[in-house]
Amino acid sequence: MMTSFPRLQSDNEPANTGQQQHHGIKKGLYLIPSLFTAANIAMGFYAVMSALRGFQMLGNGAEMDLARETFDNAAKAIGWAMLFDMLDGRIARMTKTTTEIGVQLDSLADVLTFGIAPAVLAYAWGYGSALKEGTDAHQLGWFLSFMYLMCGAFRLARFNVQATRPRPLSEGTVKLDKHSFIGLPIPMSAALLASIVHFTPTPLIQYGPHLAQIYSGLLMALVACLSVLMVSTLRYSSFKQVGTGRGSTRLVILMVAAVGMLIWLYSRYVLLILVAVYVLLGLLFRLGGIFRRSSDKEKEKS
Repeated sequence: MMTSFPRLQSDNEPANTGQQQHHGIKKGLYLIPSLFTAANIAMGFYAVMSALRGFQMLGNGAEMDLARETFDNAAKAIGWAMLFDMLDGRIARMTKTTTEIGVQLDSLADVLTFGIAPAVLAYAWGYGSALKEGTDAHQLGWFLSFMYLMCGAFRLARFNVQATRPRPLSEGTVKLDKHSFIGLPIPMSAALLASIVHFTPTPLIQYGPHLAQIYSGLLMALVACLSVLMVSTLRYSSFKQVGTGRGSTRLVILMVAAVGMLIWLYSRYVLLILVAVYVLLGLLFRLGGIFRRSSDKEKEKS
């Protein structure tokens, strides 16, 4: 009787070919979110360099049209960065390739793209060129741009801490809510500044001394308000639950397609309206909550 022995594997034959291919595909999936994060960083770097280049062109009247186009390109780069920032996190969650280094890299990218880039753009396009250097108003513009960056960095740090430790950290700290953000998200804050520049890319210095000072004051007030909103406790919707229902998927797809087409055709108007409405929603919800609490107290007294 012949005894059968198990087939021995030769040295030249690859072992566990299926497992190796699966492991290689898995490693490739980890690169996809990082590529979108790298694209986010690239857009932020491009926005900063374009803003500086446009600021340099303002000294030459012959290059004013090119400066206008350069500022517009910087604003568009921030808009593209928002798209990449939304995709990298969603793709990482869909493919289950979320990593700690990816989370930290994404936050660092947001500091550049949505912190430094819009602060530099608002200064170069707006009050930095319109206000006389050395004046109190010009120095106030420097300070507000810096505070915008600091508040944005604090907003990102607070979000990371709450995400990793979702419980009250101290007295008065709000517990993490997956349905909403605490404070205005820094990408939406940057999007409002970028959409304003995209809506009217003409530098403020071109409107004449009187109007340039008025518009500069309004822009600095907006930068200050956005800084406060980012570190506030106002709640803003995260839209993470949109499209999760069984019957809402088709509706969401149609809405995304419609909004995308509107942005493609009328980007200057649609982007500014959408972002402005989102920023105002947090304030309206807070005012509505105050009115509801006051009415409830009156009912209890009565």
